[in-house]
Amino acid sequence: MTAPVRVLVCDDQPLIRTGFTTIIDSQPDLDVVAECGDGRTAVVLAAKLRPDVVVMDVRMPVLDGIGATRLLAGAGVADPVKVLVVTTFNLDEYVYEALRAGASGFLLKDAPPARLLHGIRTVATGAALLAPEVTRQLVGRYATRIRPGDGTTGGGSLTPRELEVLRLIAGGLSNGEIAATLVISQETVKTYVSRILTKLDLRDRVQAVVYAYRNGLVA
Repeated sequence: MTAPVRVLVCDDQPLIRTGFTTIIDSQPDLDVVAECGDGRTAVVLAAKLRPDVVVMDVRMPVLDGIGATRLLAGAGVADPVKVLVVTTFNLDEYVYEALRAGASGFLLKDAPPARLLHGIRTVATGAALLAPEVTRQLVGRYATRIRPGDGTTGGGSLTPRELEVLRLIAGGLSNGEIAATLVISQETVKTYVSRILTKLDLRDRVQAVVYAYRNGLVA
């Protein structure tokens, strides 16, 4: 049998933290190894317990979710831990920075339990998770700060079709929606996504979204 996915829950609101823990522990393939209320403690516990996924709030005392994510999964971290960021529907102004810090996924706190569980499982496999509605809101709110100026290559190494797929990813479309838009199969979309990540040396879909907006590839 495959070992359960080990999860660390970090949220400064006890009721939310307990709720997440109860939902996660109800699943035979998931196991909450610890919970805490601030980012600094999350970093310490993660170093000690080595969870597969950290479910991370953004706004917390001592060390916020951005700082904690950067220490757990940021560039240069020798043995990064996968981080799934959760926040309120009224998007925190720090979410973009949290994604840049190395988070593998982003969910809303009011998402159904099934989506939280799916998110943890998705991130644990090494894939990225960025809910389409979240992407659209994130981009709409922060587009002015992530336009050209941060990036360098501008997607020049991509074919026109790959560039088109990248723009749709950045627009928050799922593989199924991209397939329907371009009238191609989902397997073909997956191939394009894989090529895009390889060519641009990106870790996952989340980084692809950030890359697209940093390089002005979408309006």
